[in-house]
Formats: sequence, C-alpha cells, structure tokens
Amino acid sequence: MTDTYAVFGNPIAHSKSPRIHAEFARQTGQDMRYAALLAPLEGFTETVLAFRAGGGRGANVTVPFKEAAWALCGRRSARAELAGAVNTLKFDGEEIYGDNTDGAGLVRDLTANLDVPLAGRRILLMGAGGAARGVVGPLLEQGPRALFIVNRTADKAMTLAAAFAGQGVVAGGGYDAVRGAYDVVINATAASLAGELPPLPEQVFAPGALAYDMMYGRDTPFLAFALAQGARAADGLGMLVEQAAEAFFLWRGVRPLTAPVIALLRAA
Repeated sequence: MTDTYAVFGNPIAHSKSPRIHAEFARQTGQDMRYAALLAPLEGFTETVLAFRAGGGRGANVTVPFKEAAWALCGRRSARAELAGAVNTLKFDGEEIYGDNTDGAGLVRDLTANLDVPLAGRRILLMGAGGAARGVVGPLLEQGPRALFIVNRTADKAMTLAAAFAGQGVVAGGGYDAVRGAYDVVINATAASLAGELPPLPEQVFAPGALAYDMMYGRDTPFLAFALAQGARAADGLGMLVEQAAEAFFLWRGVRPLTAPVIALLRAA
C-alpha cells in the first residue's frame, strides 16, 4: 500500500516539496505519494489530524504553522525543543513526533554544497522569528567564533540569543549594534518577500564573505547588495532540498542524494 505524506502551509501552491520528494522516492525506490495541502489559518491542527486519520504517515510544515506544529507534538527531537518550532511530523500510532530539519539543512548546504566551513568564523544571522530559531542551535554546533543575531526589534534578538547562551558564543541586538565584518551573513527575515533590504552597514562583509538568503528562486535586494560589496552570494534552494532530505530520512530510513535534485531544480 502506497504511503502518503504532505506539506502543510498557507500559502502552499508555490511549494517545490512535492517534486523534491517525488525525486527522492524515485531515486531510492520508495513507494510513497506526497502532496501540497493548504491549511486554513485557523484550522491547522484539525487539518493535520484529519490527514493522519486518513492514513497519512508524516508531514512537512511551512509558514505560518511551525510553532503550531511544535504545540501539536507529543514528543520532539532535542533540536526541535530548542528551536520552539517544528517543520517535520512523523505519525506513529497515536503519537505525533516532531523534528526541525531546517538547521541541519542550512548547515549541510553551507558546508557541503557551498564549501563554507563555519568553525572559527564570525556569523551574522538576520531575523529572530521561526526561520531563525530553527537554525541557531545547528549553527552553534559548528563552533563559530561568534554568532550575532540581529533584528529590527532588538529585544527579540536578545531573547533568542539568551535561549541559546549555553550552546556557544552568541549575542543579539538591533541593527545599530552590528559591529565589524562577518564571514557569513544569513538572511532569515521576510524582507526579501517584500523586496526590501535590511538596514545593514556596507562594511558588514569580511573579505571572501558569503551572503546567504533563505529565500530562493528570485534575485533579492540583500543578495544584490552583497554582490555590490564584493561578497559571494547564495540563495536558499540548497537548504530547501537538504532539509527535505533530513525529513525523508526520518520517515523512510534512507538518505537520498541531494546534488542531482538541486541541479534539477536549478535547471527548471
């Protein structure tokens, strides 16, 4: 019997996840179907539970439901507990298990696909919402020299940094507190969706720095700014595929190859 999975979000029609998981299933010989399902803004829990009752084996969760997914879980991975957000659900009988694969996906894209080591580097992370929460822990596990979280609302950045204070050298604040040059600058804000550039100083990029935007499939003001300052630039397509591979492994116990899928999506 074919196993069924889905991604829940609002909006969701743009999602590349069905194609990604179809490629993973074809590559690994797994008998499964994967759909993109729109969840009502006020009906996420009911929609997921109905999917599970209909035989669903697991699901991905995207904006704006990652915090609601966290609350839905009876058991969570350590990284999901730290993040306070869940993007992957696994249904095992009556239990709903939650994981957060975003940070692992980002780290693998940076270190394996883009060949950017993070140990000993200075990292600037823009944003303090769900997207940022999911990656702070995995970034700190890489042993950076320092991680600074910056947000327009400084208190949110400082609160997020404080939650991970025991994990490594991490601090937070507003854009006026950004000092010095960074080796890796990551945009986890919604600014690119609105076509806006966060208020970064021009001297924020160290020589050879990488600018990374979690947004994918468009030329963003942040990446254009970075290129004008002489930095390397990368979008979040690799992260999307890598976090999907982590979820696929959790569900199926098989780790797919990601490079061919990234290349396929780039070509499209």
